[in-house]
Amino acid sequence: MAQDADEHAHNLTNWQQEYDQLGGGRFYGRIDELALDGFQLFREHTNRSLRQQCNVWKDSVWLGIPAQTADCRINGLQVGSDQLMCRPGARDFELITPDAFDIYGIVVKEEVLLRAAEREGRTLDLARLEQAPRLTVAQQQLDQLRYLLEQVVIHSALGFNSELKQELATSALLALISEDQLQTETAPSFAHRNQVVDKVKSYIALHPDASVSITELCELTHVSRRTLQYSFESILGISPLQFLRTTRLNQVRRALNVRQPDLSIAMIAANWGFWHPGQFARDYKALFGENPSETVKKHQSA
Repeated sequence: MAQDADEHAHNLTNWQQEYDQLGGGRFYGRIDELALDGFQLFREHTNRSLRQQCNVWKDSVWLGIPAQTADCRINGLQVGSDQLMCRPGARDFELITPDAFDIYGIVVKEEVLLRAAEREGRTLDLARLEQAPRLTVAQQQLDQLRYLLEQVVIHSALGFNSELKQELATSALLALISEDQLQTETAPSFAHRNQVVDKVKSYIALHPDASVSITELCELTHVSRRTLQYSFESILGISPLQFLRTTRLNQVRRALNVRQPDLSIAMIAANWGFWHPGQFARDYKALFGENPSETVKKHQSA
């Protein structure tokens, strides 16, 4: 269990992750995990909307299954109620998840999947997964998979040993990704919208303390205000202003959690473009449900 989004991101075994909190209020996250050699199965709960930057371990395949219908996105693509998420290992990807979100995750080494495919006489083209972050599944098949994972991860109601649990989950994953269900089609305007958002992300990363206006972002990306707004809302589900504010507030929170004694809270905030202490404190509390000084005290107590 964790009460900080980025702390929670590091609780998942062998993942490289960074979580930015988007939804306002105190954070709570929990992971129930079964980790074996070359295999991982988990259920993750987060109570606040997040922007998750993820990378799973090398030479593996990850399948993400929302526990219920939810408005989430992978690499800017909205995941439908009949779709799952799928990414190969050692590849950066981005998830946008809503408040009160639960997801099952299966990670299996490629060699384990290939051996299982050979045993079951299935054709498996791992290279195709590069192009397909979404996977469409029949509703009945999706519900059966959720039920299976609930038993294995949470209840273990059938009393199976770990190896049998791994075999069941691997077989379920294989049945999905070996069938012709990979979705590679996107709207014609998707690439341009995604490019606009990526350009803003890169600029903010290089100029953390810059005071940037919407007009300046339009000039940077060579688009109108309307196109800038629509690009962010369709790719990330938030406005460009919300992206700027939450990204920088999350960076301030990370800095406060590793704060050096000679740096005041005001100095750290200014390093990320917050020049008005009163407004910064209000924005910080609205997002994280606590004052900056409370964050520092919790870190010192820990």
